[in-house]
Amino acid sequence: METDVVASAADIAGRLGETGYLCDDALATVAFLALRMQRPLLLEGEPGTGKTALAEAVADALDLPLVRLQCYEGIDATQALYDWDFPRQILHLRALEAAGASGDGVDVQEAEKSLYDERFLLARPVLAALQQSPAVLLVDEVDRADDEFEAFLLEVLSTYQVSIPELGTVAAATPPVVVLTSNRTRELHDALKRRCLYHWIDHPGLEREVQIVRSRAPEVSEELTRQVVGVVQQLREIGLQKPPGVAETLDWARALHHLGTATLDLETSARTLGALVKYREDSQRVQQALDQMLRA
Repeated sequence: METDVVASAADIAGRLGETGYLCDDALATVAFLALRMQRPLLLEGEPGTGKTALAEAVADALDLPLVRLQCYEGIDATQALYDWDFPRQILHLRALEAAGASGDGVDVQEAEKSLYDERFLLARPVLAALQQSPAVLLVDEVDRADDEFEAFLLEVLSTYQVSIPELGTVAAATPPVVVLTSNRTRELHDALKRRCLYHWIDHPGLEREVQIVRSRAPEVSEELTRQVVGVVQQLREIGLQKPPGVAETLDWARALHHLGTATLDLETSARTLGALVKYREDSQRVQQALDQMLRA
């Protein structure tokens, strides 16, 4: 599906809603503009606010392949672009040597050239997205990469093409839909930000989070959903090491439902905190807070 078939911000919001991703007007608008202007979309926000899920939902809504590049400390252009299938090249070389030993003439230069045939090319996410385009390229947690990798991304996102010395230039027939996410563990450079449309994603408000849980976990009763979301909204304000995101809200609601919980109670809440918080210190603080909330 071509991205220009999206008629408006309301249209993309509706398409995303059909996949189970509910967004507000501001996010729908910037997503629509990114599609229409063919600009990368940079999403920043706390973990668990739905940044990665948006890219997945856009791919689903537009019926496009999703190509994901997970960034990490020390990642370089090789991990993002391509590599050569060394074992297959060795087998190919041995086959050529066997052909030469059997008396068939093998030109050395042609043999060397054949080692870098496209069939031996291993496309990594960035190259794969350019080859498959139209596609959605998700560059996840770009803030974990270093300055050099950021500069590489800027170059690729400026031209949507890469050069492979042995094969030539690979250019996207249609620029991929690019979504970059950052948890803001460090500041990204202005040059990369200027290339992108930017949006900060906050945790959703109470009513929107209730809608999200009802949409993604319809098996959970509305009463339990409202109780869970109400508690999670309060827990995000008590200074936890890692406040629960929407994914944790969904996990907790589903866990309580599987235990047959109709109404949130202290005992069941305490036994299911592993679905909500991931640090021992947070678990202790949450238990104390729940004791006050549920006894009030």
